[in-house]
Amino acid sequence: MHNHSHDHHPHHGEVHEHSHQTHLQKKFKFAVFVTFFVFLGELIGGIWSGSLALLSDAAHVMSDVFSLLISWLAIYLSTRPATSSRTYGYHRAEVFAAFVNGVSLIGISGWIFYAAYQRYMSPTEIKVTGMFIVACLGFVGNLLILWKLHGAGHDNLNVRSAMLHVIGDTLSSVAVVVGGAIIFWTGWYPIDALLSFLIGGIILFGAVNVTREAVHILLENSPRNADAHTVATHLRGLAAVKDIHDMHIWSLCSNYSALSAHVVVDENTTLTPDRILEQINAELQTHFGINHTTLQLEEVACAQAGNLLCNAQHS
Repeated sequence: MHNHSHDHHPHHGEVHEHSHQTHLQKKFKFAVFVTFFVFLGELIGGIWSGSLALLSDAAHVMSDVFSLLISWLAIYLSTRPATSSRTYGYHRAEVFAAFVNGVSLIGISGWIFYAAYQRYMSPTEIKVTGMFIVACLGFVGNLLILWKLHGAGHDNLNVRSAMLHVIGDTLSSVAVVVGGAIIFWTGWYPIDALLSFLIGGIILFGAVNVTREAVHILLENSPRNADAHTVATHLRGLAAVKDIHDMHIWSLCSNYSALSAHVVVDENTTLTPDRILEQINAELQTHFGINHTTLQLEEVACAQAGNLLCNAQHS
């Protein structure tokens, strides 16, 4: 006996979701334009003032322009319907965008470390006033973007990876402003390189976390709160369930999980198959956030019984 279940949003729910995605796309459009102008300002200001910290930030900001464009595209793709060849639609585009953003941030932090080391070994004079003014303008631009994107999608890995770029930028701008003030008052130019190291470290820390989470989903791993043994143990606690086997749990994207399993029904249960499925789906959704299931009910266990996991072999 097979059953396939997933959340079917009512029509107005689908309209609301589409409206949310359209609103999100507008926010990203605004962020791309502001970020590009911040990049131009910091690039020109960094070359003119000779500040490596400002140029490091400009490089980061340029990567932000690309990352926001990638995220914007992924949001658009996620609204596209499923097709016969892409049966899950384009939901994974979000995770792939987060992965690309994370890897690009790791590369940028490596470049910043290298450039900062070179500058620390041979500090050069910096036009501190220009550095200070441009960094302040960059800071204001980044705050504007953060304000616009705030609350846009805390449970969306793609939006989070884009926000990480912008937060990294904002911290970089703060560091450059602080560096400009220290150079102005003390004339100690090595602070420019030291702040570049700090900027690189902040960027690297966030990038590794986002990349690891994206790889976790791309490799079809189960959600962190719902590994197979935990879920199976919970379901075996239901009176109608005798055993579970051949279970698969995976994340389609950062906020959408799926499960398939064979369920051996207790022979003494008085519940109908539909009621059993309803009960299992309610438990999965309430306790583990799993909202897309394919379940096979069995009165007599099949050949796979006893194996919770199916170790499929490559041919």
